[in-house]
Amino acid sequence: MLLDAVFFLLRAGLDLFWWAVLLAAIMQTLLSFNVLDGRNRIVWTIADFLYRVTEPALRRVRGFLPNLGGVDLSPLIVLLLITAANIALTAIQGYLLRGGLYF
Repeated sequence: MLLDAVFFLLRAGLDLFWWAVLLAAIMQTLLSFNVLDGRNRIVWTIADFLYRVTEPALRRVRGFLPNLGGVDLSPLIVLLLITAANIALTAIQGYLLRGGLYF
């Protein structure tokens, strides 16, 4: 039962971070095309929060990617890595369950 809670919390954290990366990419795109006004306090607060949450992961991925000019593929790579981590977490839980290490 305790491991079920741990796996649930890890999966929920990965899901929340997945949504944060997706929303940050959308928000950055809308701000760069001037669809949203960055001077609006609510828009700025949301954009700043999403930037602070996602930028450490995106910065690490940008270090490995080649310079593609104005195209930023780091959110896509981070989303794929989060999805892979979620799949690996589900597989680990299945192996532990089938191995009889917890029930």
